Amino acid sequence: MKLSARNVFPGTVSGITKGAVNSEVSLTLKGGAPVIAVVTNDSVDRLGLAAGKDAYAIIKASSVIIGTDLHDAKVSARNIMCGTVARVVEGPVSTEVDVEIGGGNIISAVITHESARNLGVAKGGHACALFKASSVILGVS
Repeated sequence: MKLSARNVFPGTVSGITKGAVNSEVSLTLKGGAPVIAVVTNDSVDRLGLAAGKDAYAIIKASSVIIGTDLHDAKVSARNIMCGTVARVVEGPVSTEVDVEIGGGNIISAVITHESARNLGVAKGGHACALFKASSVILGVS
């Protein structure tokens, strides 16, 4: 499977909460980081998702928000992963920021150059990557 999405994380389904239309799927990544996804019940059934099943969390880099000094912040995004900035690629319009979140996992975000400048992101610095549960695509092999 080849994808254009920058963020593809293997994990194991740790729980599923079914609603009327959508399900909340909890995935535990290598290293223990949790990822929460909201997908349709039809997708859960079609993918055969169940606790203990291996799956992939896929998140486009453009769906990831970067923040600093967020440890006391209250936000609605279900997925907040903090770590060390591993790489910054600056461009005149956009900047790519890679954050190492543990367990060998690195999450990539593409944000505006101006936002990166205002945040002061730099290699070796601390940053948090945020994304909504509805921005997570799930896949299975």
